[in-house]
Amino acid sequence: MNDKISCIITDDEPYARKGLQGYIEKISFLDLKGSCEDALQLNSLLEEEPVDLLFLDIQMPLFTGIEFLKTLRNPPKVIFTTAYAQYAIQGFELEVMDYLLKPISYERFFKAATKAKEYFALKARPDESTAYLFVKSNGKFEKIVFADILFIEGMENYVAIQLKDKRIVTHSTIKSLLEKLPARQFIQTHKSYVIGIDKIDRIEGNLLHIQKYQIPISKYLRKVVMTALIT
Repeated sequence: MNDKISCIITDDEPYARKGLQGYIEKISFLDLKGSCEDALQLNSLLEEEPVDLLFLDIQMPLFTGIEFLKTLRNPPKVIFTTAYAQYAIQGFELEVMDYLLKPISYERFFKAATKAKEYFALKARPDESTAYLFVKSNGKFEKIVFADILFIEGMENYVAIQLKDKRIVTHSTIKSLLEKLPARQFIQTHKSYVIGIDKIDRIEGNLLHIQKYQIPISKYLRKVVMTALIT
């Protein structure tokens, strides 16, 4: 990918399109390729010119943004721009990059755009899936590959690291171990749990499902967790 992120605005409200276009023109690393009124126009434009990023409204005539996104086999990354907060969970399930609630301030828009820039910059880097650390367990040092961690459970002065194929217990605390993990890959959901963000299969109420395991979301951390998962 070149230095700029190609993008398209889709919103049935003219003032919303104009506002987003004005924001994009102020950001040097965004390259606006088109502005659409609905999903049908967007589909035609994508057939002519694929882009990196969509600024996509949800409630539109004919197709909602969510319905349209589900039809795409290899969709671009998406930032939802909507007046409706209730679609946040569906946004997470569709792996959208961010979820902007109208009216959208320039500061909030710039933050979402910067997040997209960081994502594409990271994507262009060499594979980091083999990053690891060593922990002491049962008198020996075990290599823990970050990509293999499903979740971490705190147990007073010990933590249990649940991997894809085994469970390793080490003398540590949730706090000290979390400081060693990459922030974009892990998040604390409860005073006793840290999870691998990309390992979540689904969310039901205050429970995260990771394979056969159910991980609680603390009511005090729920807002932070849901925001992080969506973004």
